[in-house]
Amino acid sequence: MEFISLIIALVFCITIHEAAHAWTAWKLGDPTAKLAGRVTLNPMKHLDVLGTIMIFIAHFGWGKPVPFNYDNLKNPRRDAAIIAMAGPFSNLLTAVMLAVVTKYLPVPMIIGPTIGAIYWLSLILFLFNILPIAPLDGSKLIGLVVPAKYEHEYYKFMSQGPMYIILLIVFDRLISEISGFSFLGLYLSYGGEVISALIKLGT
Repeated sequence: MEFISLIIALVFCITIHEAAHAWTAWKLGDPTAKLAGRVTLNPMKHLDVLGTIMIFIAHFGWGKPVPFNYDNLKNPRRDAAIIAMAGPFSNLLTAVMLAVVTKYLPVPMIIGPTIGAIYWLSLILFLFNILPIAPLDGSKLIGLVVPAKYEHEYYKFMSQGPMYIILLIVFDRLISEISGFSFLGLYLSYGGEVISALIKLGT
């Protein structure tokens, strides 16, 4: 049951995340994602083949990146940052809504584990994706403060993003194997607990 709940939570959270990117891009004037059928809550439109396979192998996965065209945006840097942050903040909003629902409405025991999995995974995806490391969503915020003369270096940083995130994960795993301490693990677990406490305090 725990495995099934995790799979459902991953598919649900990834779908919400990617659909939020697509919807926001569309509302900001870029129809690219809309024309690609990405402004939808249909999971099949958002799940990446390898990312979906990894859900079953590693119990973690990812969705297909949402395409958008900078040329269609009125303020490319600002709007790109808004589109990027729509994903993680949709996950945060999901967690808040679930906190409210579970506090004021009875939740059938059979779906309790799944609701809990969606809640915690939403917080984890929020925290992970706001990291300012390309290609994570948080990296788009850097574009808001990078001076024009360093624009080339910024786009180079963005294009090399996958390498940086892989190095981060490998380095963190190596440190964890040697010392038993994980920077990412501490950030995600402690950050999740703090945000969860704030959400429950606010509701």
